[in-house]
Amino acid sequence: MESIRLVQLADATGHRRVARVDEPCLYFLTDTTSVYQLALDAMAADKSLNVLIQERQSNDAIPYDAVYDGTADWHLLPAFDHPGNPLCCMVTGTGLTHKNSALNRQMMHGDTVTTPTDSMQMYQWGLEGGSPRPGQIGVQPEWFYKGNGAVLRAHGESLVVPAYGNDGGEEPEVAGVYIVSADGQPCRIGFCTGNEFSDHVMEKKNYLYLAPSKIRQCAIGPELVITDDFSGVAGTVSVKRGEATIWSSPVQTGETTMAHNLQNLEYHQFKYASHRVPGQAHVHFFGADAFSFGNGIRLEPGDTMAVHWQGMGRPLVNPLATEQTAEALIPVRTL
Repeated sequence: MESIRLVQLADATGHRRVARVDEPCLYFLTDTTSVYQLALDAMAADKSLNVLIQERQSNDAIPYDAVYDGTADWHLLPAFDHPGNPLCCMVTGTGLTHKNSALNRQMMHGDTVTTPTDSMQMYQWGLEGGSPRPGQIGVQPEWFYKGNGAVLRAHGESLVVPAYGNDGGEEPEVAGVYIVSADGQPCRIGFCTGNEFSDHVMEKKNYLYLAPSKIRQCAIGPELVITDDFSGVAGTVSVKRGEATIWSSPVQTGETTMAHNLQNLEYHQFKYASHRVPGQAHVHFFGADAFSFGNGIRLEPGDTMAVHWQGMGRPLVNPLATEQTAEALIPVRTL
């Protein structure tokens, strides 16, 4: 059965709706303003998401092309969020899950080193112990925090290099989206195309700068795929400057090409009690296979980044922008 794909939409007044993708149209779901609420409703009704979506699909449809191009009355939102409180959405990721990402990190941090760097050692640990048998616990992956739900951007929105940033570059990934049930059980909703967007110049200065280099905006969407299949996904990533494509690469992800299986990545995401707060939303990136910075490309304002995974809907496209104000101290006052 073909996977169900959903989009989140809003109109000029901020009114939200969720629609199912059935090319070339989007079919609105009744009584559904967010995927987050849809998941809560499915848990409350003790139904699968697929069943509830089928029950709520209406005949009220709009053309997808105009929405995707940004010319319709409805515009795309991030494929998943916590609509009531962005602070209740945790955006995180796992690095060094793909060989190419480890090799790129090796080149960034090991120009004068003949022995394997810490990055390559961690990737090797994943190869050796990152795919445990069902019910067993594997080796811990690299993990990073990107921010709360306020950092999420939609297809077509700019990803902005802040004034304190050194650079901004695409990272083509798949992200898993989750909600924590009332009894503290993490529940996977599905997967979406992601551009994890990081500051590679800052990271290259010293690998201990990885943490602050990741606290940036990121994009997910345009579609959320309701599936439990993460075996293997192929795709492409590209950067355009004006009408010219200045860089592109095939990319792969999924368990067949990663050093960790999904079970292990999810365990290490949710083993912390603070990550299992009832009602909490999670967006978790699973790592990149290629990015333009690794090939010596420096993005400029106005460049557009595109990520397209086969079977996951339309490409995610975001222009790059830079904050126009200068970096300034933020005063902290004593109460």
